[in-house]
Amino acid sequence: MAFNKKNYILLAVGMAIVILGLVLMSGEGSAEGIFNPDIFSARRIKVAPLVSLFGFIFIMFAIMYRPKTSKEEKK
Repeated sequence: MAFNKKNYILLAVGMAIVILGLVLMSGEGSAEGIFNPDIFSARRIKVAPLVSLFGFIFIMFAIMYRPKTSKEEKK
């Protein structure tokens, strides 16, 4: 198999981080007659996209991660 158990665990952690970033971006929007300034909060504009970006980078690491074999550990 291309992946082992550790790869799948790392992929799941990365997906959870991306989902957390998307949840941080969510919230109430503005209605037609009422403006909600919370849509421009630092959590939605700065923190959430960075958390999602970190999650995607972590997923790329999880895909490329190759555990050491017993022969490599002995060397």
